[in-house]
Amino acid sequence: MRYQLYYWPTIQGRGEFIRLALEEAGADYDDVARGSVHNAMGMPALMHLLDSDQLEYPPFAPPFLKAGDRIIGQTANILLFLGPRLGLVPEDETSRLWAHQLQLTIADLLTEVHDSHHPIASGLYYKDQKPEALRRAQDFTATRLPKFLGYFERILARNGGDGYLLGDALSYVDLSLFQIIAGLCHAFPRTMKALAPAHPRLMALHRRVAARPRIAAYLASGRRLSFNQQGIFRHYAELDR
Repeated sequence: MRYQLYYWPTIQGRGEFIRLALEEAGADYDDVARGSVHNAMGMPALMHLLDSDQLEYPPFAPPFLKAGDRIIGQTANILLFLGPRLGLVPEDETSRLWAHQLQLTIADLLTEVHDSHHPIASGLYYKDQKPEALRRAQDFTATRLPKFLGYFERILARNGGDGYLLGDALSYVDLSLFQIIAGLCHAFPRTMKALAPAHPRLMALHRRVAARPRIAAYLASGRRLSFNQQGIFRHYAELDR
């Protein structure tokens, strides 16, 4: 099946979690608003589906995936669908539910990353909520981030520390956690440098995923956008203390 991924063309954002799964699996896919099939109709096609009243199950916002006649929204939901089809999750139901639970926890962390620089409203500029962002980021880096990282570190330790979150085989959750660590190291380099020694298994997982042949090729390609100040992971030095 040839998949079509719909997401904003200028940021990694939540779409990157899906791209990593598609890239690792060597899946046949179009990044509709950009990439190898980029054309003037990419964004209009995305907006058409968002604004359509004809869809039985309309998505609220990107990312969403078109797979045959299906249109599937929400990052964790898309990965729940793709995981077994791409061989990125075990076959048994218990493991699939566990993977989905971990992915939803990653989604919670991602929301807190976003809210560290936009704690009041997404529609306001960062400069319009900077005092609140300073307070929110201080709590995030001191309290919330260590709690999340500690949780995933314990999961890896329980599995022996040299494998992946679900055991010996890579899953889509490992790819998503790689993206989380990469984004955090960009947005909060000082904080992550300080936290890294207490989370060696997470840092090793990040390196292990980055070295996988298809992921390494993707990271070195033009398909991998750089982190920027429009995405979720934004570096503001004053927030990284």
